[in-house]
Amino acid sequence: MSVFLSAAIAVTLGLYGLASLLLLVRVLRGPTAQDRVLALDLIYGVGMLSALVVGIRYASHVYFEAALLIALLGFVSSCAMAKFLLRGEVIE
Repeated sequence: MSVFLSAAIAVTLGLYGLASLLLLVRVLRGPTAQDRVLALDLIYGVGMLSALVVGIRYASHVYFEAALLIALLGFVSSCAMAKFLLRGEVIE
């Protein structure tokens, strides 16, 4: 792996970590429930992207499969939370 790619991966993971911390603050202190749900959804996205970058770093397919699972669970949980916020219940 080239030095440039290694440095880019390190910077990217650092920025993803910073984004996760800022989103965690928004989840804990968000003024409304919608802000908290959006921040949680973005945390799923950042986690998926982090798994993809780590998969590129270690050249392993396991991380790509984990990223796919994170994306799937993030989508389902976002739909469930949106339905809960709109109707007050998830299962009718």
